[in-house]
Amino acid sequence: MNLVWLRTDLRLFDNPALYLACQTGQGTRVVYCATPQQWQEHHEAPAKLGLRSQLLTNIQQRLHQLGISFEVIRADRFNDLPELIFEYCQKHQISDLWFNSEIPHNERLRDQQITQHLHTADIVCHPCENEFIVPQAQLRTQQGGVYKVFTPWYRLWLNRLAQHPVELFPEPAAQGAPIASPTHPIELPGSDTYRHDLWPGTESAAFECLQKFCNERLHHYIERRDFPGIHGTSILSPYLASGAISPRHCVQLIQETHAHYGTDWLEDPWLRELAWREFYRYLMLNFPSLSRDQPFKPETRFLLWEDNAQLVEAWKLGKTGFPIIDAAMRQLHQTGWMHNRLRMLTASFFTKLLLEDWHIGESYFMSQLIDGDFPSNNGGWQWSASTGCDASPWFRVFNPVRQSEKFDSDGSFIRKFVPELGELDSKSIHNPPEKLRKCLGYPQPIIDYKDARERVLTRFENLKAMNLT
Repeated sequence: MNLVWLRTDLRLFDNPALYLACQTGQGTRVVYCATPQQWQEHHEAPAKLGLRSQLLTNIQQRLHQLGISFEVIRADRFNDLPELIFEYCQKHQISDLWFNSEIPHNERLRDQQITQHLHTADIVCHPCENEFIVPQAQLRTQQGGVYKVFTPWYRLWLNRLAQHPVELFPEPAAQGAPIASPTHPIELPGSDTYRHDLWPGTESAAFECLQKFCNERLHHYIERRDFPGIHGTSILSPYLASGAISPRHCVQLIQETHAHYGTDWLEDPWLRELAWREFYRYLMLNFPSLSRDQPFKPETRFLLWEDNAQLVEAWKLGKTGFPIIDAAMRQLHQTGWMHNRLRMLTASFFTKLLLEDWHIGESYFMSQLIDGDFPSNNGGWQWSASTGCDASPWFRVFNPVRQSEKFDSDGSFIRKFVPELGELDSKSIHNPPEKLRKCLGYPQPIIDYKDARERVLTRFENLKAMNLT
């Protein structure tokens, strides 16, 4: 009997572990392990757990239609899983455990411990590659080393991708007569309501979202992706983060779309974004310290951060007095999601202008985001803080007012999420005068941009000087 263990791969199509297990000709069961205490330690957002609950409910129904048993089993933490899974295997006479490998250090350690524990009972574990579009072992420098800069890595990544077609795993065939599903939906511990109107919790909805993006917006992505007031991005990230759709599936749709229009899919700008997602995974796999709260650039451990709880709270609540920053943070609270450019701006504001430790912002985003993805979130925050690999130059400090004027010129995005500024014209909305702020009940800026910019540049200059001595 096979046991398939689902993790962040909540789909039937292009699921290597599920398909390969079902191909063996033995019986197959499927489980998902709830670990609420571990999720809390990893800052998993209630909205993300809410989406995951609906995806699991949908998976249970579909697997049961295929005659494949599915259930959720519970432990508190990863450390409890070796014994729990061992007991489950003994109870159901499991001979083989199948799972798709994950990248972060805690997850890899968990899998090692379980594999070792099951080996003592002659239960064979089958880890499958699932995270990478291009196998990371193929992505080495000419000297056999690990890439530390995106651009040369990306050139090789494209080369390998062009040479080897993406192969997707079909949905498994029926394994027996249908099984009756429970009438009540699955509710994971710690889950909460989420914007299911934006992200219905089914694999078919994820595929429809991908198709719609490729059909309607992919060819305009490069011109529209930076403007939060325009529906120009894919909004697929919640589905990718929970594994309702695979990145390989996304590449296939990119290829099909460009084939239809007779254009070069290797030049596609959204493909580059998928590559960035993969690059952060490549880094976390090859530099495990990234999973343990360490900056990629070791010298930045000595950067002197501020510790102003009041300013951090204003940032969290969207009350900084900088309209584009506040609109972005309120979008996060209302939807569990934030536009990618705004993630960069709010993280830069937090780390460069407030000079607050990036770890705080990183964990807060994870606690709120429906698409919280540890490698990508960590990579993005370290990029913004100039502590990471291929990071933003330390002397780049975004001016939030100028960014607002450039990417939300008519103020439509600000009006949507900061309604107290809704009646202002498209010029004053980006930085309302002091008197107008008082009348509208909108806060004054919590920092002076010029002073804050000089402060962070001085801090990095001091750090640079310290490294030279």
